Amino acid sequence: MPRTEHLLFIALISLIACCLIMTMVWLWAKKIKNAGVVDVFWALNFPVITLITFFLSDGFEPRKILICGMFLLAELRLGIHLWQRVIGHLDEEEGRYEQLRKEWGEKADRNFFVFFQFQAISNVILAVPFFIITANPSQAISSLEYIGAAVWVIAFFGEMIADRQLAAFKKDPSNKGKVCDTGLWYYSRHPNYFFEWLTWMAYFIFALASPWGVLAIISPAIILYLLTKVTGVPNNEEQNLRSKPVAYKKYQQTTSSFFPWGKKDGKGKM
Repeated sequence: MPRTEHLLFIALISLIACCLIMTMVWLWAKKIKNAGVVDVFWALNFPVITLITFFLSDGFEPRKILICGMFLLAELRLGIHLWQRVIGHLDEEEGRYEQLRKEWGEKADRNFFVFFQFQAISNVILAVPFFIITANPSQAISSLEYIGAAVWVIAFFGEMIADRQLAAFKKDPSNKGKVCDTGLWYYSRHPNYFFEWLTWMAYFIFALASPWGVLAIISPAIILYLLTKVTGVPNNEEQNLRSKPVAYKKYQQTTSSFFPWGKKDGKGKM
């Protein structure tokens, strides 16, 4: 069984590191007046946690290498993708953060500091499956872990393909004002979010082979809630309805919001 005090120690070190990083990011965001950079470093905090946990955990080495490789690759890809999206308009703050800045007024800098620190805390909470897996001393990779790895491969490439399809669509000037409904976007209005959630489901499945692995359900549960109810789908839908109301409303009527599915007839029927 993994030692509770050792897991808590690794989590504490990870939390301190993430909070320090987010403090520095907040100082930068304050200087350039763009809080959107927090999204980039939220993703890049996970590789930091990966390295800390790899060197401090005392689980089975091959398992550590496998899960650390998966976690590192996925979050570096997401971080680089977000960086490429944000770095092109550092002088233009994303709409949701611009709105928060207006609502908070003179308290904006203080509130953003608290917000950035909460992002650091969420990094550590979401890394629970990772802490559990790397502490597993069993010297045999189980079938559940292989299944988790297989689901992760599907999720990793699915999200990467969805992001690239959308980027290619937006790059074509003839698509201005249109809705991307080709490729994976034909089956879901947010396939990138779906595959991001599926990545966390893969970690949960992988963790089920470890002691206390069932606790790892917290990560995909939080991610699903955030993506579908808080920051992901709601913000994106609102923005698209503002920019292309007619086309996007039609898209909503025929296409699944999150889970990839067949087309509806526009009246909610398959």
